[in-house]
Amino acid sequence: MTGAALSPALAGADLGQLLQLVPVQRAGFALLLAAVGLPVIGVVIVGLDIMPVRFAMMHVALFGIAVGLLTGLDPMLCALLACALAGAGVAPLARTPDGLSGAMGLLMSLAIAGALLLLAVSGVNASGAFALLWGSILSVGGPDLVVLGALAVVVPGLFWWRRREVALLLYDRELAQCSGVPVKALTAALLVLVAIAVAGAIKLTGALLVDALTLLPALAARRLGGSLRSITLWAVGIGVTVNLTGFLVALWLDWPPGPVLVLAAGAVVLAVHLIPERRNRSWRAPASASLPSH
Repeated sequence: MTGAALSPALAGADLGQLLQLVPVQRAGFALLLAAVGLPVIGVVIVGLDIMPVRFAMMHVALFGIAVGLLTGLDPMLCALLACALAGAGVAPLARTPDGLSGAMGLLMSLAIAGALLLLAVSGVNASGAFALLWGSILSVGGPDLVVLGALAVVVPGLFWWRRREVALLLYDRELAQCSGVPVKALTAALLVLVAIAVAGAIKLTGALLVDALTLLPALAARRLGGSLRSITLWAVGIGVTVNLTGFLVALWLDWPPGPVLVLAAGAVVLAVHLIPERRNRSWRAPASASLPSH
């Protein structure tokens, strides 16, 4: 199962037989780990209003994959490092709420141009690089599980350790600055985690469908939660439910998992938006809450 359905050798097996296969078990465990860390990343993306970061990191990941194919290094490791460096690099450029959009536009243009140039001059088969962007969930290996496991520990851990600072930053950056929150450092750390999360989820759904693991659970959780803590818990709960249910449905019907996860998460988002919104929430990031201006 890649971005497409199961291979013919596996398509005839029933769900019970498939769940006994080590690659399938590894993929399910990877989705479970992803459901712990990546929806929390989605809360950051929504709270800081940094939607362009996702698209930029897709292009940066492609550049890292191209470097890996050219040098013979692990393409996914190169993509991970490229995204982490890019996330740290754009933080100083985001001085104003509009500054991030410009920085992301520049980063996307340079990354895709560099990737295409590397692929062209090196003679590397470009289809191999682009194939990784569509996901290959059954090829998840030990290093991928390490990255997802680290995200599952570090991201919730940072939220718990710095929960007051993170809540203030996501609520109002100016209030956070006045309250003594290290806005620059915390924002840079969050941007790096967002970038790593995008790269870490590439094999699961492909970079083009990473929203199923990050953004969509967070969008649903914001409708259900009344505080940052409850929103985070809802996001993780929805992520676990959607990931495991979507994966089982994809196995059962022999469908590609990425689109199934997106449709499942999207259905949850639509369903919760039919619920009347509660008022007097104790935490809600205003539209102006973006990135530090100082």
